Amino acid sequence: MKHMDDEWEKVVKQEPFAASPFTEEHKQNVLRQVAWLKSGSAQKMSDVGDKSAEQNTLPNQHRRRLRSRRAVIACTTIAAVAAAVILWNGQIVEPVIEKVYPTAALQYTDDAGMSLLTDKMKKNVAVTMRDYLGKQLRITKVQDLPVSGRVSVEAGKEGDAEYALIWLDAATGNLREVQMRREMAANELEHRYLRQIPSLLQGIGGDPALTPLSANRYVGMKQGELEPKSYTTLTLENKKSYGEIIWLQDEAISVSGDLDPDQVSQTALANAEDSIEAFSGKTAPDLTSIHRTKDDENGKDTFTFNFGDRYFVQTTEGKSGLSYSVMNAKYNRKELNTMEEMEAYHKELLEMKESILREKAAPIIKKIFNVDLQAYKLRRMPETLGIVSFELESTTDAFQIEYNEDARITMIKRDTL
Repeated sequence: MKHMDDEWEKVVKQEPFAASPFTEEHKQNVLRQVAWLKSGSAQKMSDVGDKSAEQNTLPNQHRRRLRSRRAVIACTTIAAVAAAVILWNGQIVEPVIEKVYPTAALQYTDDAGMSLLTDKMKKNVAVTMRDYLGKQLRITKVQDLPVSGRVSVEAGKEGDAEYALIWLDAATGNLREVQMRREMAANELEHRYLRQIPSLLQGIGGDPALTPLSANRYVGMKQGELEPKSYTTLTLENKKSYGEIIWLQDEAISVSGDLDPDQVSQTALANAEDSIEAFSGKTAPDLTSIHRTKDDENGKDTFTFNFGDRYFVQTTEGKSGLSYSVMNAKYNRKELNTMEEMEAYHKELLEMKESILREKAAPIIKKIFNVDLQAYKLRRMPETLGIVSFELESTTDAFQIEYNEDARITMIKRDTL
C-alpha cells in the first residue's frame, strides 16, 4: 500500500489543496480516506488489475512491474474520486474529477435543442459555470438564434435565485455573452474569499469578528469582452454592527462596515453634529452609528454618520472630488390617492418658485458651509423630481437641494473638486 500513500501525497500537493495550509484536521481526513482505500473495496479494484495481468504470458518479473503500475493507476483514480469528499478547512473541496472532465458534471433536461450543443459548447458552458459561478446548474433550454448566429443555453428558471443564460457562437462554439447569478449560504463561499474577511474589515477600522450571513454572485460578459466578470457580495453582521464586502473575481473592490466613534476623526464627528443642528433647527439627536464604505473600483471613500432614526451626514472623498450631504431620510410625504392628485403634486414640485427655495435653503447653507447662496445660479432638474441645483458659474462648486411640496428642505448636498 505504499504506492497508495504516495499517490495521496501527490494529490494533496496540487490545487485546490495547495492554496491552504495542511492542517492537522485535514491530515486526519486524508488518513481516513487512505484507510478506506486499504479496505476491501479498494483491494477488489487492485485484484481486478492483478488478475488481468496474470492472464498474460509475460515473464514473472515483467508481470510484477505491470501489476505495480496498474495498482498505481487504480489508486490514482480512486484518489481523484475520493478527493471530492475530503473536508478542507471545513469545506468540501472541488472534485478533482471535475477539473479533468468538466462536462461530466453537466445536467440536462430532455429538451430537443440539446442536440445543438457540440462538445466544445458543452465544455465552454461547463467550465464557465464551474469557474465563475462555482456551481453547475441544470440546463433547461437550448435554442438556435440563426439571425445572430448564436446558440443560447439557459440553466434554471429566470425568476430563480440560481440562473444562467449563456450565448455561444454557433460556428465556433466560443462564448459570446454571459449572464449568471447565484445566491448561497455564507459557508458555501470559497475559502479564498472567507480567509480575507478579518484583514479587509480591519483595513477600514471595522469589526473583524463580524459573522458572514449570506452571499450573492453575479457573472456577466458583454459582446466583445474576452472573459466573464464575476462579482461576489458577502453580507456580515453581529449584535451591534453590519458589514459588506464585494469582490471582482478574487480581488476585493468594496469593503464596508460600522465603526466605533474612536475610529473616526473627532473633528468630522463634531462637524456632523453641527450640521444636523443647522439642518433641523434643534439639538442633534444621539449618534446611532457610523458606517464606512471604501470603494476601490470607483475610487470613493464614504463615511455616514447616523443620528436618531431620521438624520444622517455623509462625506465622500473620491477621484471626482469631495461631496458632503445632510439629509432627513424620514419625513411625512403627502398622501396621494388618485392620478389627479399625483399630477398636481408633481406640478407643485416642478413649479416651485426660486425665491421660496432660496429663502428656505440659504440660511442652512450659510450655517453649515459658510457660503452665500446669492452668487449661485438655479438650474432645474426635471428628470429628478423635487431636486434643483444651485451652481457657481465657471467653477465645479454646486449644491443640490431636495424639497417637498411645502418647500421644506429634506436634503442639501455639496459637490466640489
